[in-house]
Amino acid sequence: MGRSVDSTARRPRISVDVQPEVRRRLRIAAARRDVSIRQYVLEAVEERLHEDLGEEADGMLTLSTESDPVLAALWDNPRDAAYDEL
Repeated sequence: MGRSVDSTARRPRISVDVQPEVRRRLRIAAARRDVSIRQYVLEAVEERLHEDLGEEADGMLTLSTESDPVLAALWDNPRDAAYDEL
């Protein structure tokens, strides 16, 4: 699941404040998977991004009228249809 990231590459840092109970639950869940809290959170975020964004979450943005309603308005109209005939 997790991507291999060059450890020497500069990466942005995100800080999230959580309630003590959430931190405790994170520690337990990460321990059950035998991973660090950091790795557990990163994998959970990646999974959620993939659920919500599909291919976009994998860095492979697919432009289509189905994925973007703004594009649908721009592309699905009589004026644009002329380009489909070429």
